[in-house]
Amino acid sequence: MTQHNHQTAPTQFVEANGIRFAYRRFGNAAGVPLVFNQHFTGTMDHWDPAVTDGFAKDREVILFNNAGVSSSSGEVPTRIEKMGANAAAFVKSLGLTKVDVFGFSIGGFVAQEIALQAPDLVRRLVLVGTGPRGGERMATLTPEAQEIFGASYDEPDHLWLRVHFTKSEKSQAAGREFLKRFRRRAENRDPEVNEKVAPAQIEAIGEWGAPREKSFEYLKSIRQPTLVVNGGKDVVIYPVNSFILQQQLPNAQLILYPDANHGSQYQYPKRFVQDVSMFLSGEEAR
Repeated sequence: MTQHNHQTAPTQFVEANGIRFAYRRFGNAAGVPLVFNQHFTGTMDHWDPAVTDGFAKDREVILFNNAGVSSSSGEVPTRIEKMGANAAAFVKSLGLTKVDVFGFSIGGFVAQEIALQAPDLVRRLVLVGTGPRGGERMATLTPEAQEIFGASYDEPDHLWLRVHFTKSEKSQAAGREFLKRFRRRAENRDPEVNEKVAPAQIEAIGEWGAPREKSFEYLKSIRQPTLVVNGGKDVVIYPVNSFILQQQLPNAQLILYPDANHGSQYQYPKRFVQDVSMFLSGEEAR
């Protein structure tokens, strides 16, 4: 067990694919590490400590910024496939030969690409608030997401109350608790992303989400056990896309949390850590 947690883990750097990747790793070094792939315009400090520290009790947690994001060098690719190649190169640069991969939102697209491009590297896959190539209403930001990201907020962090939580009183209360945790790391925080990140990621999302012939055929090649998780009221990536993933992946199961939007794992952090930990340990098959 390392002495560090989400708040204290130092930012380290490693070179791969000509990129200087920023990363943090902490938690129980026993077992298979869990590598986190972040959402749209997110950094290492956009993860919820209740989730990362929850997992770190039993396994090593690895957070990183992909190319061009925050404290990592390079430029953000405009194709998800390239993001996946960079992520796989990053993991291999740490000398790791087997990891579990967690992907949230656009990070879930990247996680799928890691599994496709480096199948021997990935043991199990956790896909949260995400969808398949050519999924339902995935070629552009949904109308709801366009309104949310296009609005102005008195407090910048209040954007995340709209993105991750529903409008219900209970969900918003969970959101306010999340914001407290989200800002708990006071020192050595990641810088916010620069103005080039969002346009590049939007272009990549558009290419990935565009309808195509036999859109979901590629999913048959992802044979790792997969847990798909979403909020039942996600307006950023509609829950039907989680159902498509579960139906089309050869070995997948699905959890939809009630009264939850895009960040269901942040609304139900203890329950989420418990559910995912059970899946990662293989207990769900008993």
